[in-house]
Amino acid sequence: MTESKDHVYGVSELTARIGALLEGSFPSVTVEGEISNCRPASSGHLYFSLKDKGSMLQAVMFRYRTRGLSFEPADGILVRARGAVTVYAARGQYQILVERLEKAGVGDILALLEDRKRRLAAEGLFDESRKRPLPRFPERVALVTSPTGAAVRDILNVISRRNAGLGVVVLPAAVQGEDAPAQIVSQIRAANRWKLADVIIIGRGGGSLEDLLAFSDEEVVRAVANSSIPVISAVGHEIDWALTDFAADLRAPTPSAAAELVTESRAVLVRQVGQFRAEMETAVASRLERARLLLGRFDPHAVEAQFMRILLPAIRRFDDARDELARGMAESIADGRRRTEQASRDLAATSPEAVLARGFAVVLPALGGAAIRDAGNLAPGSGIDIRFARGAASARVLEVRK
Repeated sequence: MTESKDHVYGVSELTARIGALLEGSFPSVTVEGEISNCRPASSGHLYFSLKDKGSMLQAVMFRYRTRGLSFEPADGILVRARGAVTVYAARGQYQILVERLEKAGVGDILALLEDRKRRLAAEGLFDESRKRPLPRFPERVALVTSPTGAAVRDILNVISRRNAGLGVVVLPAAVQGEDAPAQIVSQIRAANRWKLADVIIIGRGGGSLEDLLAFSDEEVVRAVANSSIPVISAVGHEIDWALTDFAADLRAPTPSAAAELVTESRAVLVRQVGQFRAEMETAVASRLERARLLLGRFDPHAVEAQFMRILLPAIRRFDDARDELARGMAESIADGRRRTEQASRDLAATSPEAVLARGFAVVLPALGGAAIRDAGNLAPGSGIDIRFARGAASARVLEVRK
């Protein structure tokens, strides 16, 4: 039906006309594209997009159709979808109502990520030996994420509820788009350079595979692996993943779970301390009650006698040890005194004065000097001094006999 150019359409009317044209022209088509933004609904219906390098097409597959799938649809998988083109009037967008879905190969993004993952793993960036345990009691946590996103709100809510005393530093960074990788890397390095925290949490809320690409950027992965501060990767929902998950010291399924990880130790310790206190109070009360019952069976004299019987062996051992020590010290002193006296006698017997007293004499040069031991050192006519035990005499050499 041809309308005049002056005809004014209502929105619903125009949408209905477009829907009729599209649905009539494409009642059954097969489209090949890469799955993106895959969102299984709680009802069992599957909502996703099909994309190639130039365009994107919305798609929906109802629950009774998904039961026959031979694989689990996920972002990055290249598929062929067969179905009818329809118009979703409430949003004014066209979509394909998928009747059959099958794999067509590996999508471009998924292939790129798998290749990058293999290369970085070969460098050892994902090795378990590189990963460090989180500090048991962190004093400050750095959040590298969007300051306006849902992730930062979720993390702050969990921390304020579980451990309000934990310090939080928000390091704002874009989490999607071309500028995101450079900003994330810059904030990770700043946290390390200025030692801003004991733990770093990087992440964002959920999204499609391409929405999360910033956290699979090679430079971001390297910054995470080289961080001297332990890093928790909390990217997307539990089914989402990024390469930072493999490089980080710990992977959290969601940002909220990451916040629970950095506050869990303190909360657990508080519970354990309370439990230990209750157990200790019970144990002490039980021991006191047993002691009270035991003391009630004895009068003071019997208790004293029993105590002395227990204490007496220790006292006796102490007295014996003290006496033995005293005897040993006395013997050591006596032996030392005997040794000293003998050394004094030996020293006196070998002293020069004692030697002279036995009739020997010392011959010295008349002009002074050391004792003369060799007659060859004298010449006829030279003067000498002779020292006796009592007194000395001067003489002159008449003859030298060698």
